[in-house]
Amino acid sequence: MDFTDDAIETTTDPATDRVAIVTGVGRRRSIGAGLAVGLATDGWNLVLNAWRPYDERLDYERSPDDPESIAEECRALGVRVDVVFGDLADPAFPAELVERAARSGRVSGLVMSHCESVDSSILTTDVDSWDRHFAVNARATWLLIKAFAEQLPVQEGVPEVAGRIVALTSDHTVHNLPYGASKGALDRIVTAAAVELADRGVRSNVINPGPIDTGWMTDDVRRWGTEATPAGRLGTPRDTADLVRFLLSPSGSWINGQLLSSNGGFGVG
Repeated sequence: MDFTDDAIETTTDPATDRVAIVTGVGRRRSIGAGLAVGLATDGWNLVLNAWRPYDERLDYERSPDDPESIAEECRALGVRVDVVFGDLADPAFPAELVERAARSGRVSGLVMSHCESVDSSILTTDVDSWDRHFAVNARATWLLIKAFAEQLPVQEGVPEVAGRIVALTSDHTVHNLPYGASKGALDRIVTAAAVELADRGVRSNVINPGPIDTGWMTDDVRRWGTEATPAGRLGTPRDTADLVRFLLSPSGSWINGQLLSSNGGFGVG
């Protein structure tokens, strides 16, 4: 699959502008890893963000060198790849990440698959956890978009597409309260960008990938998720990556300001 040659619009962006940031690429078994490999296949030069303390805290399936091995797989596809480690809960880091990526050229893709996700409910969530979820899932999303937009000039007349933003969301809130609440805030931030940044040629969308087993599912959850999906299987990182690749391609440029479900029909009916 290669969406890069299917141009619907004209654009003046040089090849050096095919630089994309992908966050949440800390583990081989993650949606972020699938996104990185998919975009590298399409010729995007990448800056990948990971934060090992979060992955260590969750203790899902991983190897210590996962971010670097993902980067090497992408480089084997012929693109430039940098790995930048940093905590998106730090309000200074999002702008630093965009600045680092911009050293390679104008950044024209921003794909946000990072998250803070620690199960807790109305009665068991503490203030520190609540604040960290909103710092990572909502505030960092805003700050990344802000820094991304600031390096795209305002255009006169009908703007050409110059930047594409995609963020991953979830509607899982019950007994995962701060995660779901902060993801709801993310949805509004990303769809607002489609309007507020239109004069900079930005397209901005949200994807809800539904349940994908990236190491967090039990056998019971896996069985339940499969039974609740009319497509007859759980989603994979590749399923999400294929939609992101389309949205970052010229062929996907008419889709803007949307919250898209890419979940095999999960929960329908």
